[in-house]
Amino acid sequence: MANIELRHVGKVYADGTRAVTDLNLEVEDGEFLVFVGPSGCGKTTALRMVAGLETVSEGEVMIGGRAVSNVPPRDRDVAMVFQSYALYPHLTVRNNIAFGLQLRKVPKAELNRRVEDAARTLGLSEYLDRKPRNLSGGQRQRVAMGRAIVRQPQAFLMDEPLSNLDAKLRVQMRAEIASLQHNLGVTTIYVTHDQTEAMTLGHRVAVMKLGVLQQIAPPQVLYDHPENLFVAGFIGSPAMNFMIGTLQASNGGHSVVLGASTLELPASTLAARPLLSDYIGKQVVVGIRPEDIEDAALARGGPRSGSTLSGTVQLLEPLGSDLMVHVNADVPPAAGLADLAELGRDTDPGAPLSDRSLVIARFNPRSNVRIDHSITMALDGERMHFFDAASGEAIWDRPSAGTDLEDADAPAAAGAPTQEF
Repeated sequence: MANIELRHVGKVYADGTRAVTDLNLEVEDGEFLVFVGPSGCGKTTALRMVAGLETVSEGEVMIGGRAVSNVPPRDRDVAMVFQSYALYPHLTVRNNIAFGLQLRKVPKAELNRRVEDAARTLGLSEYLDRKPRNLSGGQRQRVAMGRAIVRQPQAFLMDEPLSNLDAKLRVQMRAEIASLQHNLGVTTIYVTHDQTEAMTLGHRVAVMKLGVLQQIAPPQVLYDHPENLFVAGFIGSPAMNFMIGTLQASNGGHSVVLGASTLELPASTLAARPLLSDYIGKQVVVGIRPEDIEDAALARGGPRSGSTLSGTVQLLEPLGSDLMVHVNADVPPAAGLADLAELGRDTDPGAPLSDRSLVIARFNPRSNVRIDHSITMALDGERMHFFDAASGEAIWDRPSAGTDLEDADAPAAAGAPTQEF
């Protein structure tokens, strides 16, 4: 196994298009790192530079302490998995798995042992004599993974390997990949646009935007301590709600004015974000996740004073365990911000300004709210996020919480499917 390091790596194509800018990170030996971001953010380009499938315009790629920027893909000792399974249709499962070993002229006894071990690990032993056309999508992906495992590479590189599977099978394969990577302990870089996939698989997650690394941290740190508007809006489903508010001093503490409402901020919120004091009298972007908003009528002991917003219900989405409630709230929206525009939000700065925001809340499914009815929502002030309206940076105390907590313990994660070079 080996660590992978990218030192000031950049990629500029012949037409002048810049895909990656000054990418610096290190993937530890045995770590599962996930690149995530919207289409065109540079995550796949970064992966392909590690693999050697894209040349490096700037900087250096290191694998196991060795500079490999000018080393051919076949000599980097990595196995890559793509969206397509890339199986040979005329070969059996056994021969597909063994193909790379045959090219390397591995002795037959050793080859058979490795193939049998991989098949047993992946639950493919009974399918070894079948052709790919007789397998399900999940089984084909396991075959691709088996072909990578038998090579015993220094690292797995995976480019959206589950995107061709249906939703149920993706969930199943995510768990299998996580368990496999944990058991094998192989250094793994995984690319996906699905933030749920990223959060459930990665020891750490690297969020990309327009070729620039925005934040790299364990999944829970990204969720609890996003360093900017982009990360906050990308991580979490449904996405974080953003509103424009004005901070003010009140009763020896702080409050934030959101439209017609004034929310008192708990002392714990101020303790976690000392720099908020510098924004008294200024506008900030206030963020709160749907799961931190509840129906005030169902709040235990009633909603805390100074913690509610009102609005009109626009849409209900019953999900069984939760009720997603879309509320047209009496709060100015965070419109015209570049970080939100990159997420595809309606942020046209030329559009007429509105004094209302669409707020999405995750309610108890037993709530009695109705479409077109007025509603009062209770917000958890300790879970609010605050961002500088000009820069989009989170307001904490510097250095940011995301940096401080980056080395925190993270959940165990995974391994993955792969394809021969």
